Amino acid sequence: MVPVIVWPLAGPSDINHLLPRTRIICTKGPGADIWIFTPDMSSLSELLRKYNQPAPRYTSYPPVPDWETATFTDGVWKNALVQFRNSEEGNAPAQVYIHLPYCESLCTFCACNKRITKNHELEDPYITAVLKEWDMYSNLYGGPIPISEIHLGGGTPTFFSEESLSRLINGILAHAVKTPDFEMGIEVHPGTTTIQMVRHLHTLGFSRISMGIQDFSPFILEKINRTQSFKQTLELVNEARKCGYHSINFDLVYGLPFQKISHIEYTVSKVIQLNPDRIAFYGYAHVPWKSKGQRHFTEADLPEPVARWALFEKGKEMLAMAGYLSIGMDHFAKPGDALSDAFQDGTLHRNFMGYTEQNARLLIGLGASAIGETPDAYAQNEPVIEDYLARIEAGEFPIFKGHLLSETDKIWKQHIMELMCHQKTDMDLNDPNWLTALKRVAEMRDEGLISLKNMTLHITYLGLPFMRTICYMLDYRHWESSPETSAFSAAV
Repeated sequence: MVPVIVWPLAGPSDINHLLPRTRIICTKGPGADIWIFTPDMSSLSELLRKYNQPAPRYTSYPPVPDWETATFTDGVWKNALVQFRNSEEGNAPAQVYIHLPYCESLCTFCACNKRITKNHELEDPYITAVLKEWDMYSNLYGGPIPISEIHLGGGTPTFFSEESLSRLINGILAHAVKTPDFEMGIEVHPGTTTIQMVRHLHTLGFSRISMGIQDFSPFILEKINRTQSFKQTLELVNEARKCGYHSINFDLVYGLPFQKISHIEYTVSKVIQLNPDRIAFYGYAHVPWKSKGQRHFTEADLPEPVARWALFEKGKEMLAMAGYLSIGMDHFAKPGDALSDAFQDGTLHRNFMGYTEQNARLLIGLGASAIGETPDAYAQNEPVIEDYLARIEAGEFPIFKGHLLSETDKIWKQHIMELMCHQKTDMDLNDPNWLTALKRVAEMRDEGLISLKNMTLHITYLGLPFMRTICYMLDYRHWESSPETSAFSAAV
């Protein structure tokens, strides 16, 4: 039996829908009461067998596999940008995401868009292409673009040298106007990032750093071909704090091949010792048809659904007892952190990088496979590096696929994002899509995964593990078009 943490709750009445499936204990946590209850595992096993189906992660709505490749051209994207620029929101600052896809070695669990190489001569042409792409945006805007954030992801951004990263950031900022609250963040691999690089990034202006931990257990790290140590991570964390980074995030993964409760206990205990400000605790997405490295594993190597769920709940319990607040589906933050404040005051948002306290109306994606967004459109760049470079060289926006949102899309985007961020959304029974959607989730309501109160649909605590499935069952676009789920990983 695995303890589960609910924090905070007003009292036992908030979880009456779980009885008689649970045993309830109340204990004092750091700063709040923590209600701990243990689900009946036979009931949970039945629900997991029934609802642990492939489903989108809903970092966007509609999800990326629903976007169009043939009809969404670079011209369509440019028109969407001009339309936004000429709108009342046109002066709103943009967030800039830059995808740096190179890694020196393959982490076999990874499903990101990456290129494995030790050839650092590739750095210069790639940085040159990204800066040319940024010039296209500034030319379309007719001058410097106001920006509130730059985030570097990958791949391994610190594959690039200090000189390359300096050229990249200085080139972006040369055609930008920083807002007063402007900040920069970067993802790093603790096993390959040096102390000197951490210092250099801070001199460039980076104040947020996200470290890909995944797991600290040597056994699991060997299985996923990832080389890093607790000592290396400790040194980076200490240096980041010494330099003045104001936010340190850790990425953890549960459900990895061969992973057991003991590995989670070991990893999370080490994480608590390092005391990051935020934690993203993602479920491993097994998509070997998309990521060849995952073909090292079979389904038999993966924890079965109930065991996988128990891995997350064990980590969640340990983090809650250490003072972290559970945010949305799979994020955690210290009380007082901007992310936990956003969750508690109802301003939390979700984008392609997960949960965030920022809600930029314009996201500009630079680099191979990067995604951009306006209120009316999504666009993804060419995922193959050579295709991306060729399109840039031809002077084209390197758009691979995208989607123009209909008015109905925008309505359901709001519903889906409210459920993903706040576990509730207001229903509109004058909308025929809601009437048919409620029929699809009727059994979920009877089983206590959702509740319907005063025209509001709530995801209950028992339903939180099934959040992606609940959103999928409500997603009118998928059910309208005979849904194809082969592009997605299991939801729980």
